[in-house]
Amino acid sequence: MKFLPQQAPIEQFGSGGFRFAGMSHQGSLLVLPSGMRAWRPMSWDDVSQADLADVLRESNNIDFLVIGTGSSMQRLPLVFANSLKGHILATDCMSTSSAVHTYNVMLADNRRLAAAFIAVDKAHG
Repeated sequence: MKFLPQQAPIEQFGSGGFRFAGMSHQGSLLVLPSGMRAWRPMSWDDVSQADLADVLRESNNIDFLVIGTGSSMQRLPLVFANSLKGHILATDCMSTSSAVHTYNVMLADNRRLAAAFIAVDKAHG
């Protein structure tokens, strides 16, 4: 998957990817107001400042950023928190499992949100 020009609920995740809108995607996933696309990092330790560039570009349309950090919850590094400060109302890091569930609930509530999910191996649906 290169790009889906809309946000859609995550139907299933695990085995290194995600299923949504009748499509499947292997690897990490970035969900922005403009749509859903592949996200470069394969682990939380691999996330760089450049990986947040698309989020910052669309920050005027985002009130909440949900970050799925993989199989366990990780803290948002201070350098990322500082770059998001003043651009996005709230950012929350949690395991990818929790982040997907939070994203789906907030999407159903028509919230102005974005999400970044690190792919996990354990299947959920």
